[in-house]
Amino acid sequence: MTGRLNSFIHRSRTGGSLLGALLLSLSLLALSGCGSKTQEYDPTTNWSAEQLLQDGKTEMNSANWKTAKERFIAVESRFPFGAYAQQAMIDLAYVQWKDKEPELALATINRFQQQYPNHPATDYILYLKGLINFTPPSAVFATFTGQDPGERDPKSLRQSYLAFNELVEKYPDSKYTPDARARLSWLVNTIAMNEVFVARYYYDRYAYVAAINRAQGVITDFEGVPAAEPALYIMMMSYEKLGMKEMRDDAERVLVKNFPNTTLIAEGFPNKYAAWNVLRLF
Repeated sequence: MTGRLNSFIHRSRTGGSLLGALLLSLSLLALSGCGSKTQEYDPTTNWSAEQLLQDGKTEMNSANWKTAKERFIAVESRFPFGAYAQQAMIDLAYVQWKDKEPELALATINRFQQQYPNHPATDYILYLKGLINFTPPSAVFATFTGQDPGERDPKSLRQSYLAFNELVEKYPDSKYTPDARARLSWLVNTIAMNEVFVARYYYDRYAYVAAINRAQGVITDFEGVPAAEPALYIMMMSYEKLGMKEMRDDAERVLVKNFPNTTLIAEGFPNKYAAWNVLRLF
């Protein structure tokens, strides 16, 4: 009986050892397989900051925004100090903007301005900031709807104005200043037109005093802009609705004097939208 028991124990131990060895081998193979799947080869691992930056610029010039962003971010993370990291941050903001990530681009610009307030490329940073706010994603949709730029949310327009205006005042000799100055002229009238649309909104809802106050702001705050023409017309019509004949005549007199070819008095405001635009039905 004892011999049989010893024989059974021996067989059990031998079989258990073989089974354990087999399970261990399978586990090692599984771990090895998982490691090979999760580890991806990065060809830029040993690249210098200069190599990463130059390759990023090459990808940027080819409009390969995703790869360009990866290169510039790699420069910042691996080499956080020095001229290469600074240039990478500048280029990253541009690429983010071009890749339809304006919020990220503006965040990168703000971070750059905080870290390097006196950087030699500050004029370009201000210009880029102005451009990003000048053409927000909503402006693309406005192209199809026929929406007047003045009807857009004025927040981005004002931010664009502030950036371009700072560029013009602080860096009058910058190569970016002439274009910024031209955009400023457009922005001033567009922001003024936004005030006109608000005034017209009040007028259409019989809030004539509010319409007059908003239109008056266009005359006093935006001297000489084309938006003054519809602003004066809104004032004239609002005074008429309020039965204030003298004020109405004064507004008309100023309107005709400054805009002798105006058609607003005879024809009124045109339809807001183009004939094909479905929004004109609402």
